[in-house]
Amino acid sequence: MTGQEDGATTGGEEAPRFRYTAETAAEIEQRWQRRWEERGTFHAPNPVGSLAGEVPDDKLFIQDMFPYPSGSGLHVGHPLGYISTDVYARFHRMLGRNVLHTMGFDSFGLPAEQYAVQTGTHPRTTTEANIERYLAQIRRLGLGHDERRRIATTDIPFYRWTQWIFLQVFHSWYDTEADGGRGRARPISALVEQFATGERATPDGTPWGELTDEQQRRVVDSYRLAYLSEAPVNWVPGLGTVVANEEVTAEGLSERGNFPVFRRNLKQWMMRITAYADRLVDDLDRLDWPEKVKTMQRNWIGRSQGANVEFPLDGSADRIEVFTTRPDTLFGVTYMVLAPEHPLVDELTAAAWPADVDGRWTGGAATPAEAVAAYRRDASMKSDLDRQENKVKTGVFTGAWATNPVDGRQIPVFIADYVLMGYGTGAIMAVPGEDARDWDFAHAFGLPVVRTVQPPEDFDGGAFTGEGPRINSANPAAGLDLDGLDLADAKKTVIAWLEDRGHGRGTVQYKLRDWLFARQRYWGEPFPIVYDEHGVPRGVPEDQLPVVLPDVDDYSPRTFDPEDADTLPEPPLSKATDWAEVELDLGDGLRRYQRDTNVMPQWAGSCWYQLRYVDPDNDQRFVDPDNERYWMGKRPAEHGADDPGGVDLYVGGVEHAVLHLLYSRFWHKVLYDLGLLSSEEPYRRLYNQGYIQAYAFTDARGVYVPAEQVEERDGRFFFQGEEVQREYGKMGKSLKNAVSPDEMIDSYGVDTLRLYEMSMGPVEASRPWVTKDVVGSHRFLQRLWRNAVDEQSGALKVGDVEPDEESLRALHKTVAGVREDYAELRFNTAVAKLIEFNNRITKAYAGQDATPRALVEPLVLMVAPLSPHLAEELWERLGHGESLVHAPFPVADERYLVEDTAEYPIQVNGKVRSRVVVPASADQDAVKTAALADEKIAAALEGKEPRKVIVVPGRLVNVVA
Repeated sequence: MTGQEDGATTGGEEAPRFRYTAETAAEIEQRWQRRWEERGTFHAPNPVGSLAGEVPDDKLFIQDMFPYPSGSGLHVGHPLGYISTDVYARFHRMLGRNVLHTMGFDSFGLPAEQYAVQTGTHPRTTTEANIERYLAQIRRLGLGHDERRRIATTDIPFYRWTQWIFLQVFHSWYDTEADGGRGRARPISALVEQFATGERATPDGTPWGELTDEQQRRVVDSYRLAYLSEAPVNWVPGLGTVVANEEVTAEGLSERGNFPVFRRNLKQWMMRITAYADRLVDDLDRLDWPEKVKTMQRNWIGRSQGANVEFPLDGSADRIEVFTTRPDTLFGVTYMVLAPEHPLVDELTAAAWPADVDGRWTGGAATPAEAVAAYRRDASMKSDLDRQENKVKTGVFTGAWATNPVDGRQIPVFIADYVLMGYGTGAIMAVPGEDARDWDFAHAFGLPVVRTVQPPEDFDGGAFTGEGPRINSANPAAGLDLDGLDLADAKKTVIAWLEDRGHGRGTVQYKLRDWLFARQRYWGEPFPIVYDEHGVPRGVPEDQLPVVLPDVDDYSPRTFDPEDADTLPEPPLSKATDWAEVELDLGDGLRRYQRDTNVMPQWAGSCWYQLRYVDPDNDQRFVDPDNERYWMGKRPAEHGADDPGGVDLYVGGVEHAVLHLLYSRFWHKVLYDLGLLSSEEPYRRLYNQGYIQAYAFTDARGVYVPAEQVEERDGRFFFQGEEVQREYGKMGKSLKNAVSPDEMIDSYGVDTLRLYEMSMGPVEASRPWVTKDVVGSHRFLQRLWRNAVDEQSGALKVGDVEPDEESLRALHKTVAGVREDYAELRFNTAVAKLIEFNNRITKAYAGQDATPRALVEPLVLMVAPLSPHLAEELWERLGHGESLVHAPFPVADERYLVEDTAEYPIQVNGKVRSRVVVPASADQDAVKTAALADEKIAAALEGKEPRKVIVVPGRLVNVVA
């Protein structure tokens, strides 16, 4: 289908030679895209550097979320956000703003590496081919990008600065006492100076000068924002790498590829993002972000106030410390649970079972030690998500007992995999009466339940998690009585009691864990780190950056038996021995060092790419301060005294609400603390676009089949002769329901595709793709073309005809409405207004020789952000020599924005003597004044004041003479 149905000829009538068809659109679009490129139409000048030029104060930095250059190319869902930002950018250029808009590629990643393992093709070869394919499709969309600023995370000049930023983090620590206790990152050298002068005591109190170099280094390394940690990680042999907890499904499989995940203790690079937890939460209030995203980040960080409570161990000097947000439920604690990895487990595990031990508690083992060892092995094979979400609660008794501090009761201590070392202290006090997971465990193991919150009368059993007065919560002998208190008063009372008797303290905890920042892959940024003969990590000097990724013969990691806990993954880079073993002078003469053979995660490049867009070819700094301050600095006070700075508009999917955005904010804040940035946040405004959805089809096996090959017959659907089931879902490769933008562009032109995608609904909403509806957008552009161009001769049919009053009123209402819609990203309603106005022109001037220039020119300018190629063509034909990209956007004349008028008949002593027309919004006094000012009414009154004037709103005016 080509969209040429509109106005099609019949019989032997010759088709117009100069119609707007798919072929016409293709010729226009290709020509204008060449001109834009040749003229540098979308180049945005910087204050300083190689891209310097004259910069206005009014600037706008728009950014799309980094795409990964997939080998499968684009489907029509991908451009939705890209076209939206382009429309917004083009509108603001027409308002005279200096607009920075470009796009790069988040091009490190597993797909290219997996392809390399299978075929031996270097990941760079695959990645760069995918980028070129992606760019070819992107450029067809007519996006107004400043191509000079395009980058890819795999570009060596780019990842040189990624490595440099890592070194800034590595050489920093978080001073919690700085900035009045708010805290900020500072150089490690400042920490060393504090230790050396005695301003800060060492952890064990030993004077700094008495520590050996190795001891001093261990102390310093424990403070770094980037540090090495021996920690349990999620190892995926099928991917050959470690993945973060967030990348493991509830089924214990990797999010990418659905491979089994195994737990291993591995020395890994970590980022101390937890140091910024409070600032990451508090500064969300300063951001213009969707509330949904802010809530997701707050929940992910999980700041909660509660208490650390100590439970003495029976027969031991040790205590089990737990963090709880509900210390008011302490009287309901009937058992305790430790994570299987808890360091106290080995010490507290009893030698033998008590004589009357419940058989459900032992796991069938002869001794507690055997039960604990077996359970630990099983738990190590599960992901954290699987452990937390498993409905069936398992565990074993350690044989140990603890004492409840509020009432002195003895309670059994278990280990269970639903408790994680990563949150709180790795131990919990179990309150089955008020916690569903504890209730399930208690039910499975025959443990008692004590309710400490009064449920309502209609409560149907189980754990009660609602609010109510405290019950069963008093120990008069100990001076503690919570009965009858509400939640807030009970928490306050018990925390004060715990602190007074040395059993605990009020505290704040977070769900947020430090960021696992290493992958056992090949295709990633190498760490700028080497290890000395003692295994101590040393940062590579800045003048030795970049550390370039070497070529290897084999991209796969060393295979091993995942059941064998003694074997560890070995990254592909470890095979590049000539690269990994290096001789360097790090200030103490030439020595042999071993490079780190892990690579950074894919998140690294996307943490800071907005800064490189600002200054893409600066080889002296990662970004020049003047350029960063201009594009991302804090705005003047009139924009808000608490403006954090950052990109003016960041558009992308809500799926990145937590990880990418949280990691970016962390890196940005570190760089701000170190005085390297003027902005405190990377993205001051965030906008989430919706998805394009389409029908998908599954066969009898539940396997998706290509949607484009499905036939419909009498309301049923068939693929290769067999009936299939239809469903609805997000367009994409996995559902085999993708529609290529190239197909749409070939059939209608890119301006039609752009217009259709913007007309489908609000940008933030998901919407269905209906190919047959695209023709409607094409017909609108055909009508616009016919209003300006004679289809028979190709001549301009626009003249200096004076528009009628109604057309002018419609024009200026459209201008006002479209300006507001563009500014608020309401592109679908802008399209509706433009279609309505174009239809009015078509009807009003049908059959006439010329369409008024005063109507066509502003219409073309308003259409330009949406369908820029056609608008440029018409603008040139209208006699303008310069591109309309920077032409002024139309401004509405207020005279024509007056609301519809109302006509009032005017009675004098009950007889209609005249009529007056006033604005519909006029109040009674205005109507009265207009009526008395009428010549006929003034004559009827003979200059006398009326006795009474009665205004019936919207109906009439009655004057009593």
